[in-house]
Amino acid sequence: MNLVFYLIIFILSIICFLCVIKLYFMKKSIKEIEASLENIIKTDTNSIITISSSDEDIKRLANKLNKELDKLKSQRNKYESGNQELKKTITNISHDMRTPLTAMSGYIDLIKNGENKAKQGEYLEVVERKTNELVTLTEQLFNFSKAVDIGIKKEECCINEILEETIANYYNIFKEKDITPKIEMCEEKVYKFIDRNAIMRVFENILSNAIKYSNGDLRIVLDSNGKITFSNKANSLDTTTVQKLFDRYYTVENGTNSSGLRPFYC
Repeated sequence: MNLVFYLIIFILSIICFLCVIKLYFMKKSIKEIEASLENIIKTDTNSIITISSSDEDIKRLANKLNKELDKLKSQRNKYESGNQELKKTITNISHDMRTPLTAMSGYIDLIKNGENKAKQGEYLEVVERKTNELVTLTEQLFNFSKAVDIGIKKEECCINEILEETIANYYNIFKEKDITPKIEMCEEKVYKFIDRNAIMRVFENILSNAIKYSNGDLRIVLDSNGKITFSNKANSLDTTTVQKLFDRYYTVENGTNSSGLRPFYC
């Protein structure tokens, strides 16, 4: 009887000892994870969380944390990249505004001083042209400010009607630029739960860029699944520029030989 009792005590002692050892290594691993995490956050390095434990649960936890850290780094890089692009764009636009303003100021002075009255009509044409440039730059700034903070209000909308309305709004501009869009829309009405104003701004932005950079051709397709394709050739854009066209805040400054094609889904 005593032998059995001592045997049980011995087995329980071994189990307790093993539990203490396991607990010690678990605490050690948790401290390693904590230290690694704190170091990664403070130093902003690309290192990962490492542990000395061979425990599968602890290793699984470390792997999950590493995956989440990778996602966090990716999001932070996108944010910082977008923030830098925004600052650069606003700086460029602000700088570009000085040119028409300086020109306008100079020509207005010439008109006010009455110098060379025969050319005052020409001066006024220059002022009008520079004013239009300034309006365009102001609109760009306004669009960037809207892109920073947009409240989305979703409702059921007919994509056909929104697309038709947007195209109709550009009818006169298409006519002036000698662009005849090829439009293919499904007969059935396509309804989606979206923000009407936001999707209209998307359409307007794409059409505006097509007018600026296309070779004069434009094809717009809407199928019954809600897939919309805007496509056009743009020989004025090079391959690098085309790849960046849909980066947030990116603006085209120059380019040579490429084509544009962009489908998206509502």
